[in-house]
Amino acid sequence: MRVFFLFCFCVISGRLFAQVADTSKLYKDIKAGDSLIFDIGFNTCNLAPYEDIFADDFRFYHDKGGITSGKAAFIQDMQNGICKQENKLDRQLVPHTLKVFPLYNNGVLYGAIENGEHAFFSTEKGKARYQTGVARFTIVWLLVDGKWKATEALSYDHHGV
Repeated sequence: MRVFFLFCFCVISGRLFAQVADTSKLYKDIKAGDSLIFDIGFNTCNLAPYEDIFADDFRFYHDKGGITSGKAAFIQDMQNGICKQENKLDRQLVPHTLKVFPLYNNGVLYGAIENGEHAFFSTEKGKARYQTGVARFTIVWLLVDGKWKATEALSYDHHGV
């Protein structure tokens, strides 16, 4: 039910609210959070920023891997999964696909929805880096005590190139 609500909200929000300009502070803040999750965490396996960027009750929905509930479980999955693979996997944001939609309550900004597309690449010993696939993603961010926290994320529509 929670996923259905989130999905419906994402679809509806795209029609009700305009995305913010890529020059706005909100866009830059969310893109910085995205970089901590992917450029630092996912791509280098430096998971230290995850302790601060994810809410304790973070939920991750993956169309191939199921649901992961909780920040601790998500970090553990990363440590025991992608970070232990022999082949290096990295994620790159597809240019010009990142969109950020603000969430307001009575005119006060309390959150944002980020969505876009990302491409995945693999590096194997003795081989050139190659693209393995592409997918869509959505992340719900809440502003908690002045800091952006990722509360839910969806990674879906995975397919090869």
